[in-house]
Amino acid sequence: MADTGIASLDNATHQVNVWLNELTDLMHWDDKQHSYRLLRSVLHALRDWMNPDEAADLGAQLPMLVRGIYYEGWNPSATPVTERNRDDFVARLQTDFKTDPLGNPDAAITAVLTVIASHLNHGELIQVRDTMQKPLRELWPEL
Repeated sequence: MADTGIASLDNATHQVNVWLNELTDLMHWDDKQHSYRLLRSVLHALRDWMNPDEAADLGAQLPMLVRGIYYEGWNPSATPVTERNRDDFVARLQTDFKTDPLGNPDAAITAVLTVIASHLNHGELIQVRDTMQKPLRELWPEL
């Protein structure tokens, strides 16, 4: 890990590494890049499934570098997406993994949501989860 000498940046790098390491462990992968792609994909899908105010509330809780990943390429005027069911959510992820499809997208989504749930405010996560349709809410870990 690079040491910038700026505590907040060094801490941000540490935090994103913690998230990626946890996700890599949950998925039983040995490729942190793959975990990064999964985290990014699920964060973007979550963000785009919520209205802009809810998305901003979630984004405000994310660690600095994870927040940057979350907001990358966001167009708030195009959210929430019109088709917000579970199949569309999974299809969105699979599009990001065209060359190496996720074998079990439900487990992958649940792994990312588990990492998020282990680091963020319980009440906020319940609000985020409750904005999702029931089949997608079922992928969340117990909150």
